[in-house]
Amino acid sequence: MKLSDFDFDLPEELIATRPARPRTAARMLVAEGDTLRDCHVYDLPSLLRAGDRLVLNNTKVIPARLFGRRLRHTPEGVVEAKVEITLLEPQPGGGWAALAKPLRKLKQGEEIVFSDALSARVTERREGDVVLGFNLAGDDFDAALAEAGAMPLPPYIAAKRPADAQDKTDYQTVFARHAGAVAAPTASLHFDAELLEKLRTIGVTFTEVTLHVGAGTFLPVKVEDVETHKMHAEWGEVTAQAAAEINATRAAGARIIPVGTTALRLIESAAQADGTMVPWRGETDIFIRPGYRFRVTGALMTNFHLPKSTLLMLVSALMGVERMRAVYAHAVAGRYRFFSYGDASLLIP
Repeated sequence: MKLSDFDFDLPEELIATRPARPRTAARMLVAEGDTLRDCHVYDLPSLLRAGDRLVLNNTKVIPARLFGRRLRHTPEGVVEAKVEITLLEPQPGGGWAALAKPLRKLKQGEEIVFSDALSARVTERREGDVVLGFNLAGDDFDAALAEAGAMPLPPYIAAKRPADAQDKTDYQTVFARHAGAVAAPTASLHFDAELLEKLRTIGVTFTEVTLHVGAGTFLPVKVEDVETHKMHAEWGEVTAQAAAEINATRAAGARIIPVGTTALRLIESAAQADGTMVPWRGETDIFIRPGYRFRVTGALMTNFHLPKSTLLMLVSALMGVERMRAVYAHAVAGRYRFFSYGDASLLIP
């Protein structure tokens, strides 16, 4: 398939820069078979069935965007310059891989000061990024990062406005537990405690998994032949309990419905060929595109994705390319809000 097969025209004004309030007030386009229904996220209790299992990604977004000053010692004294850092992922040696602006001016060994409590030293320069060694670790690092850092909003939002204090709540799910993501599992942002409880009351069950979403989720596909695209790897874990819960639901004949493409990619990575789930942890670079045979996913709740993106390819694999073209055409015509802070869809093959 060609990259152009996954292109569509999206009016700029449909890109959401703030979420719906309350969270559950977001609109939701339900695509089931050949039918389309315009609903809202708060309608989920009437759309799901007792026995359905929602799979939730409990990763926690860290405030990974930092603004600091690099300090360079010269014979004339200390020279300062502004630096913008976006943390990417922890490194085996204890440092952090990070994007830096301006990258070319950073030198190995230079110190960057972010706040009175938090600083880092450039321990390695690489092609496209750097490795930073911070002055703090563990809980001390987490606390200083929470104070100094900003939420790493996607580029299409950051280009329109800077992150602010409200994003530290808005860009985090209500069930976030394990810190490590630099992007949110955005379909999960539509849930609040009240909706979760209503779903439990009607017999919907929940399983939590962890996939730390990386900045690579926003990387564009640059090849016209999508078969040759190389996915970024992300770390995830499916516990023994999570695997057992999913297996029990499948044995009962009920649906497994991941909330978001990150949860879907993780459970499809952990499932065996016959759909049996096994405990799993490690990095996955699974690339789901049309022609993929789903092992465990019965339906998907997800937001509306970028043109020419691997996520649009994923939902096209689930529903069919032509079907997704119709779904997205309806969403654009109906003025649904797109991308991370946008509206939702419930896709039922």
